[in-house]
Amino acid sequence: MAVRFFNGMEPAQSNELVVEFATDPSRYRHWRVSYEGPIARVEMCVDPEGGIKPGYELKLNSYDLGVDIELADIVRRMRFEHPEVRAAVVSSGTDNVFCAGANIHMLAASTHAWKVNFCKFTNETRCELEDADAFSHQVYLCAANGTCAGGGYELALACREIYLQDDGSSAVSLPEVPLLGVLPGTGGLTRLVDKRRVRRDRADVFSTTAEGIRGKKAVQWRLVDGIFPRSRFLDEVMKRARKVADAVAAELPEGEARVGIKLGDLSPEITETSRRYRHVELSWDRAARTASITVRGPSPEDVALLGEGPAAIHAAGDQLWALRAFRELDDALLYLRFNLPDVGLCLVRALGDAEVVAAHDAALWGQRDFWLVNEVIRHMGRVLRRLDLSSRSFFALGDAGTAFVGCLLELALASDRFYLLDDPENPVKVGLTIFNEGVVPMSHGISRIRAHLHGEPDKLEALAGRHELLDPEEADDAGLVTVLLDDIDWEDDTRVAIEERASLSPDALTGMEANLRFPGGETEDSKIFARLSAWQNWIFIRPNATGAQGALSLYGKPERPIFDWKRV
Repeated sequence: MAVRFFNGMEPAQSNELVVEFATDPSRYRHWRVSYEGPIARVEMCVDPEGGIKPGYELKLNSYDLGVDIELADIVRRMRFEHPEVRAAVVSSGTDNVFCAGANIHMLAASTHAWKVNFCKFTNETRCELEDADAFSHQVYLCAANGTCAGGGYELALACREIYLQDDGSSAVSLPEVPLLGVLPGTGGLTRLVDKRRVRRDRADVFSTTAEGIRGKKAVQWRLVDGIFPRSRFLDEVMKRARKVADAVAAELPEGEARVGIKLGDLSPEITETSRRYRHVELSWDRAARTASITVRGPSPEDVALLGEGPAAIHAAGDQLWALRAFRELDDALLYLRFNLPDVGLCLVRALGDAEVVAAHDAALWGQRDFWLVNEVIRHMGRVLRRLDLSSRSFFALGDAGTAFVGCLLELALASDRFYLLDDPENPVKVGLTIFNEGVVPMSHGISRIRAHLHGEPDKLEALAGRHELLDPEEADDAGLVTVLLDDIDWEDDTRVAIEERASLSPDALTGMEANLRFPGGETEDSKIFARLSAWQNWIFIRPNATGAQGALSLYGKPERPIFDWKRV
């Protein structure tokens, strides 16, 4: 992870912080990671002077975005570089404190947009940790060897099991409501009642008790899975980790050996208005408040490589198209979120040969039993969910040279609108593959095509198993397209649509898009993100929390907060 400052030139305004999300173990400042066969130790050792922005100290293992960028890298690298790990123990390298949560002074000094994006990224990291448990046979156990508060307990909640040091002072708590006038920002309340099945009356007491709950009562209330005395705390947790690792290993196919691959740097070419990767390009126009993301599809050689089997796929490693391209897309989306706040509309294109993209999807799916391909597919799904959850408008433009097929059609289905060119002299094909049938699902557990056609079940049924390329009229008739345009109208109609969208209130659009993108039922993950968007966003701008006399603003000061007592 790195930060840069620009002086008087784009992509940032003068002296504006620019966050880079790429990091690796040699650059970690806040975490220590060690591996011993099937067991990993992940220790949180936050450098108090290592904040991503100046103006605050990261005391008591409190964290900011920089700390969480490193944690996200740890979770992802463990899946790809250390697939032999079956159990990971998350603990603290700081005596008597596990984690004090998100740094309060950082939150109080940050802009509203920074706070919300920080919470969202942190939440996505928690979800990826749970995804590793569910799909990568890597179980996380939290060893809370000290105070475990706020976001620290939310990190613990993302682990399958939580163990608390029983020393008379160590406690778990979610003190945001009583101390700060805000909510736990990374899914704590939802995981408390949905995941750990804590009774809601007890959850109410717990979430309004600033000092938290410790010892046997924490076990009785299901807040933790066990307690051990300080003298043998780590020994007991490691004993439990070895049992979990043995149980997970017993579930794997007999004789399966997993050898990791290294995730190298993406090294984009950076200009004042663009980031160019090997397969992805992000460019922007701040004056117009628009950006473009272009993804270049796989080549015939990429398809042939998949056909050679696991050995060739493993040798390709992080250069495999599906892994490299979606890692690049992920980096571009994060850059767009954090560093281009004025950009409201992103135009999405997928370039390539439609038949090659379809062949690629079939070949990749055919190798899904190989652990590395499974990880690649899971990663593709996580990146697409990052797009779903980004508070930007996305218009997919299917003009000449594009190939919205299969995994790349997911980009169009994730977008708010899909414009498609109908020009016989420049034929464009749209196609479905197995990747459009729930292989890379949305946060609420359904495919994007199902969400897209939520109100048109007949069209959805007609497309089931229809793995073929469609011409523009067929795609439109099938319900895949928002607006079908001929070559005469294309330029003017898309220009007007872009200008109109860029003129609308970004606040209203964020709320509208968050409502419209997720039709149907909910899951634990979708609840977490929906409630973050709807409630935490609102609470963060209320004077009771962030006003001059609000609880968050006055935290650590002698003055008491003054509340407006009216319920809204």
